Amino acid sequence: MSKPLVIVMMGSKSDWDVMQHADAALTQFGVEHECRVLSAHRTPKETAEYVSKAESQGVEVVIAAAGGAAHLAGVCAAHTILPVLGVPMTSALNGLDSLLSTAQMPGGIPVGTLAIGKAGATNAALLAVSILSLSRPELKKKLHDYRKAQADKVLGEKLP
Repeated sequence: MSKPLVIVMMGSKSDWDVMQHADAALTQFGVEHECRVLSAHRTPKETAEYVSKAESQGVEVVIAAAGGAAHLAGVCAAHTILPVLGVPMTSALNGLDSLLSTAQMPGGIPVGTLAIGKAGATNAALLAVSILSLSRPELKKKLHDYRKAQADKVLGEKLP
């Protein structure tokens, strides 16, 4: 495996049920990535060290998913200038608490916040591919082909 361009982090192994969709989308586009469980609260030192080293190891985008207080994306953003894409997980308040925790970052430390759950995981991966495609024509072509396939599917739908 070559060095990952994207890291996919989640605060708990239980988030994998959702975040496997980010993994699948990145795999579909042939983007090297690594998936890890690290917690902003239970492993703060290890999280900070991992994210702090990411850029020097060739990583270009960080995807961070967490529920509840959902501080993982913000902690990641505090330790790198790489784009950080936050995916809120469904939690005690149906994910609204996670969404607000991820989206309400202080000015100066941005986190791109996606939808709650599976759609957010998939879209975070697609946004990461889009970011990477700015300097990789082969990914740009794959994204155009992907969008065309989506449009063709909708246009091909038949109703009874």
